[in-house]
Amino acid sequence: MENDEITIAAGGNVKWRFPSVHPEGVKFGAIAAAITGLFFVMGWEIIGWLMLMVTIWVLAFFRDPIRAVPQDEGAIIAPADGLVTLIQRVPPPREMAGPDGLGDQPLIRVSIFMSVFDVHINRTPIGGTVKAVTYISGKFLNADLDKASEDNERQHILVERHDGLRVGFTQIAGLVARRIVPFVKPGDMVAAGQRIGLIRFGSRVDVYLPAGVAPRVILGQRTVAGETILGQIGDRRVIAGIQQ
Repeated sequence: MENDEITIAAGGNVKWRFPSVHPEGVKFGAIAAAITGLFFVMGWEIIGWLMLMVTIWVLAFFRDPIRAVPQDEGAIIAPADGLVTLIQRVPPPREMAGPDGLGDQPLIRVSIFMSVFDVHINRTPIGGTVKAVTYISGKFLNADLDKASEDNERQHILVERHDGLRVGFTQIAGLVARRIVPFVKPGDMVAAGQRIGLIRFGSRVDVYLPAGVAPRVILGQRTVAGETILGQIGDRRVIAGIQQ
């Protein structure tokens, strides 16, 4: 190739490994393990084995796998593992609207539903400065419902890139989730794909794509936080797909 250059990262092959457990989940795992041990000491083996399964599930829930984040400034990356359940054009939430936020015109919102079996560590779709972190108390409806965006407990995060482009996304609690845990605050600098928080036990994340950006995912597709590209800056092409 005369005009094209391909760079291959050094370091050899990549091997699979067990994901680590995020510190936020260690205490829950320790509590479950202690209860499990107590049941076995008391001779309640059947309940003990059931609690052992619960302990393993708790540790798996808080797993924090390493992700290979695309190094592309034009990419808007999925903030959550899960299922794309809604793609709609809607006005931005009032907490992120206006000239200092996402504006007032409707934007494409991509909703990603996380089941209790998905990784619940959330990551930022773009790198930049955290402009706002807004927590709103609310209900605990099924996070798969459209109205969960307005009724449920939620937390809005607004990130601004160095060139002024802004992306807003919302962590939404679900039926089982009872706490949204932030890792960032306004003024923090974040890299694309960086961990920014988690939601405990089943939830959803909404991403508001910038104006003129078409979604690069389809309904029913599964996303991987920090890896799946939801949209490409400057790309207005709409893709279609089928479930098979």
